[in-house]
Amino acid sequence: MSVLVKPLVTEKVSALNEKGKYGFVVNLKANKVEIKKAVEKMYGVTVEDVNTMNYLGKKKSRYTKSKIITGRSSSFKKAIVTVAEGDVIDFYGEI
Repeated sequence: MSVLVKPLVTEKVSALNEKGKYGFVVNLKANKVEIKKAVEKMYGVTVEDVNTMNYLGKKKSRYTKSKIITGRSSSFKKAIVTVAEGDVIDFYGEI
């Protein structure tokens, strides 16, 4: 099970990066301890706090010639990780 799915790079989370907080989309079944260990191992930083949020997928509908197609986008879990003062995670270092 891969705990970290992808980092969040949005305007709101980028503003939090200056305060030492970073956002990640994580596995739905991952808990805070697993997220903390995964971030520390992958990025080599000290994690002080982990906050998680579960998001339910949105309903989507599309009109076609024959009928209306309805469905749902997938649900996801978001984690906001606070790192120790002085530690920085560089998402763009490998580019």
